[in-house]
Amino acid sequence: MTQPMIYLDNAATSFPKPESVYQTLDRFAREQLANPGRAGHKMALAAERALDDCRHLLNQFFCGEAPERFVFTLNCTDGLNMAFKGVLREGDHVITTNLEHNSVSRPLRALELAGTISLTRVPADRTGIIDPNEIRAAITPKTRLIAITHASNVVGTVQPIGDVGRIAREHDLLFLVDAAQTAGVVPINIQEQQIDLLAFPGHKSLLGPTGTGGLYVGRRVQLKAWREGGTGGDSSSETQPKEFPYFLEGGTPNVLGIVGLTAGIRYVQERGLENIHFHETQLVERLWQRLESIPGCRVFGIRDPQKRVGTLSFHCEQLPAAEIGGILDEAFEIAVRPGLHCAPYVHHALGIFPDGAVRVSPGPFNTEEDIDQLAAALVEILSS
Repeated sequence: MTQPMIYLDNAATSFPKPESVYQTLDRFAREQLANPGRAGHKMALAAERALDDCRHLLNQFFCGEAPERFVFTLNCTDGLNMAFKGVLREGDHVITTNLEHNSVSRPLRALELAGTISLTRVPADRTGIIDPNEIRAAITPKTRLIAITHASNVVGTVQPIGDVGRIAREHDLLFLVDAAQTAGVVPINIQEQQIDLLAFPGHKSLLGPTGTGGLYVGRRVQLKAWREGGTGGDSSSETQPKEFPYFLEGGTPNVLGIVGLTAGIRYVQERGLENIHFHETQLVERLWQRLESIPGCRVFGIRDPQKRVGTLSFHCEQLPAAEIGGILDEAFEIAVRPGLHCAPYVHHALGIFPDGAVRVSPGPFNTEEDIDQLAAALVEILSS
């Protein structure tokens, strides 16, 4: 019998999903999967209610201003592009960091290379934390937007977004947070942290299916439509209706995925966001202790569980990251993520570009035994 895979790549997408997510997807697909808002029949109305239910749940979960300010997207990358290309104008200055995923770095760099914006990239300190005072010092008269990740997808460090949000509001700037690694595992309060734009995936720590995500758009934000087309409820307007969320939701949404996302969020609420975070960071600490006994292994980030998520990256002198990941996959049935993790600036700062690191990211269903098997495999690989 084939050994089941030990999946430790939850920073890319969570697996497995809660059983309730699978059951909800199956039931909805069989009984109610119609096109929302495009007709008056019972199934179409049920599909529309499913979208509304998820918006209300997201508004409560993230403490937003109103449910309609949550726009459904394909993923977090889609939401980030929608924000950048909808908000930024020629001559704007943007402040970001060297911790960013390519979903932030690439669209901003492309706008910079096109001469549309100027860009300042604030570096993290040696522990992987951004100093809000350096954000403040980077502000210029042309600054329009501050865009930062809530937690690094490489070193796992959680950034002080509340402090940055206050700085942004003091200077009447827009504040965008990439919550790809924190939505569902670290508390986010849009109003208290003064967030104007929040992009998040549905398929990571919110435990929904792939192809889901969202963008919260605060009332201070004025942006252009990302895509234009059918919205169901208003078919008479010659251009995209200005009403939210339809202004940014042209076309048929992923109703099935969103129903699964609702089930995932409800699971997170039932188990407790803090409990999930504690579980994952405890597993990371267990692995960190084992890696300390392996000569030539360097672990990145900060150890304090209150300042990190359950993601750990390490680099070993003995073997390239890609080779370690390949051996774990082929010989031990363990899934991790080697390489640059779509965040090259972080690896440049750590001095491990272009080899990168091995990233281990346990999820809510991983166990101490999973971590022990990984540690034993690493000892075997790196001592042979």
